[in-house]
Amino acid sequence: MEDDWIDPRDRVPGWREPPRPARAAISGRYVSLEPLTPARHAAGLFTAFDGHGALWRFLPYGPFATAAEHRTWLEAAAASDDPLFFAICDGGRAVGLLSFLRIAPEAGSIEVGHICLSPALQRTRGATEAIVLTVTWAFEAGYRRFEWKCDAANRASRSAAERFGFSFEGVFRQAAVVKGRNRDTAWFAAIDAEWPRLRAAYDTWLDPANFDGGGTQERSLSTLTRDILAARDPAREGDGH
Repeated sequence: MEDDWIDPRDRVPGWREPPRPARAAISGRYVSLEPLTPARHAAGLFTAFDGHGALWRFLPYGPFATAAEHRTWLEAAAASDDPLFFAICDGGRAVGLLSFLRIAPEAGSIEVGHICLSPALQRTRGATEAIVLTVTWAFEAGYRRFEWKCDAANRASRSAAERFGFSFEGVFRQAAVVKGRNRDTAWFAAIDAEWPRLRAAYDTWLDPANFDGGGTQERSLSTLTRDILAARDPAREGDGH
């Protein structure tokens, strides 16, 4: 047969392209993701980010000196289809940004990025849930691969990726020049075969029962996802994979 060389493990029976994400809200228990709309979100985001220039250290834009400057950037971001930006809202108040990007339905691959969490959102259940909402949407829509990439020097982002159960896949050296500085890019990803275990870990961590009366977690997400991180398959080493 002409395709006898294909490893049976690589076949994807019944494959259908998933849909592209829509400009529609994605709601959770603690936060919601709303399609970025400057008229609705610009003032809140500028207030949430103002005075915190370090938030933009690893992003290719920002910080923004004035509300008008920030609004101009938001207008351009909101008009984009890829990246597709969402405001992270807590009780209707915009407190962060993220996007879907590198959206490739034909490959079943999608990425989350342009993540910017205000100090009010950082280290909260809502911050974790915002990422979980994107992962959940992607795998439930039929994507096979969910990616997270970051500046290799951004240790906090690298730790966060593994906390969410995304496996490290390597570093692309000299991948970009950002704000006049070399950027090596670290790649992380999760795949659909891991999704049932990831979903169980996320549900367990986000459950109110996982927090005591003072809001302290009983079980960390890192503990819940640690065993999901991919190990190399020795049987596939050296076979071109």
